[in-house]
Amino acid sequence: MYALFKPLLFRISPEKAHQITVFLLDAAAAFPPSRWVLQKMFCAASPVLKKNILGLEFPNPVGLAAGFDKDGRHIEGLACLGFGFIEVGTVTPLAQAGNPKPRLFRLPGDRALINRMGFNNDGLEALVERLRKLRAKGIPQGIIIGGNIGKNKNTPNEEAERDYLRCFEALFPWVDYFVVNVSSPNTPNLRALQEKEPLTRLLSLLQEKNKAQEKPKPILLKIAPDLGDEQLAEIADIVRTTGLAGVIATNTTISRSNLSTPDQALENIGAGGLSGAPLRERATAVIRTLREKLGPDTVIIGVGGIDSAAAAQEKLLAGADLVQVYSGLVYEGPGLVRRILRALIP
Repeated sequence: MYALFKPLLFRISPEKAHQITVFLLDAAAAFPPSRWVLQKMFCAASPVLKKNILGLEFPNPVGLAAGFDKDGRHIEGLACLGFGFIEVGTVTPLAQAGNPKPRLFRLPGDRALINRMGFNNDGLEALVERLRKLRAKGIPQGIIIGGNIGKNKNTPNEEAERDYLRCFEALFPWVDYFVVNVSSPNTPNLRALQEKEPLTRLLSLLQEKNKAQEKPKPILLKIAPDLGDEQLAEIADIVRTTGLAGVIATNTTISRSNLSTPDQALENIGAGGLSGAPLRERATAVIRTLREKLGPDTVIIGVGGIDSAAAAQEKLLAGADLVQVYSGLVYEGPGLVRRILRALIP
């Protein structure tokens, strides 16, 4: 079915296409009969797909990456598409508009996207209120919700800890795990927080706050694919030192190497993070390196270039415990999740 709509969606801007898609999804999920149809079309439940990881029971190992539903507006609809977990955010304490449009671009020849969204979101209070209402309604049943947290663009790095702590405290009752995003290339100087000293301090403060809770929740770190081996070794040391639950590998890349899209077209698009098929190999390599350095106990969620069952299995074989998709949905449609899950059933 998606094959019929894809040419039409690709005729309009990616951001507008996204808005139309989630509007239609929300409309279908709002009524029990059409919601049932969605679930029958896209879900693939099986006891063998369940994963007990991070002290949580995931219905299956395929999740939706952060960025697709930054504000938690579409969880009811997305829950009908077969995901085992949904990550909302990146959320910042204060609402912010993000970067000027256009800020999301397709590279069809490379099955990729470039985005420079800039943490556009409705702000922490709005997300908390939506999650509170969903939890009160018992939605989504069984699906794990992660909260991806960041800092506002105007918050200087030396004060970034305040933003992350504020998001952590407000979201704590409403999400099942946390992701610390210091790796987006679209917030000025954010990636500087991946350096050893500021990152260790930030994660230590979050863990201190976490351990003070009656029931601490898993905290993971999302890292960039552009880190070298020495930096990855440093990240592994920081994860061990701070007792972090795991790592999400990887965010988007600033690299433009080995693309079929003409250089002039890339120059016209400008800055932003690249995701999709070109990231597949590098993300898998990062996962493999991290697994070697972290050992078997630290959780790794693999993301980057997953647009087929084979790509998902590649990440799992490299050492990922769970996987997430985003750009693959743009090119393959929502049926991608079910195809991956069916391939994982023996």
